[in-house]
Amino acid sequence: MNKARLKVSFLTLFALWIFPLLLNATPLLRNDLLKIEAVKIIDDIGQELYQSTGINTYVIATNEHFPEGFNLVEDSKKYEAKLSKPYVLFIFAPYATIIQKSEVRGRVGIIPSSEQIRTLYDYEEVRDAGVNIVAMKDSNTDEDKFNIAVLQSYSVLADNIASSQGVTLTKTIPDEMGRMVMILRILIYSGTAVLLWIFVFRPIWMRRKNGNKQ
Repeated sequence: MNKARLKVSFLTLFALWIFPLLLNATPLLRNDLLKIEAVKIIDDIGQELYQSTGINTYVIATNEHFPEGFNLVEDSKKYEAKLSKPYVLFIFAPYATIIQKSEVRGRVGIIPSSEQIRTLYDYEEVRDAGVNIVAMKDSNTDEDKFNIAVLQSYSVLADNIASSQGVTLTKTIPDEMGRMVMILRILIYSGTAVLLWIFVFRPIWMRRKNGNKQ
């Protein structure tokens, strides 16, 4: 009898221990795009963030061709049963239409469980971390870009939340791409400024200068 009670007590304690872990077993609610390696990194980051802050960060990486004006918030409600508060839901939909006429595609959605949670991250920073990668013109395939973009955005999101709680994560990915994009922009803008000076403003300045001398 004592053994039976001991066994029941052990199973109860084990269930109480494992149940929260199962609830947060993976942040991925839907995955049409990500490779196994990317999924593993997201799992690690999500678990570390949850253990450090108690905040869940979920991911939907979908290949759905959502039409222009599609309501991501309303659509996300079908996943409510799988969401544990407090949470942030990150949605990456590279094939979603933004503007039908111009055929511009690709949407990022970030949905918090409350206004308080919304204050823990910078929407533009998280969004741009992924969008900048997808927009880069290089030899990477779309599939690779999507994987890197989700990883980088999710990592920035996790770092934002952790930082707001005074926590430093060890499994996130430094936003080196963000720095690279910023450097490239500076170089591009600098080059444009030089060209404008050589071919536009300098000739105007020289004409005025020579005109004043006459």
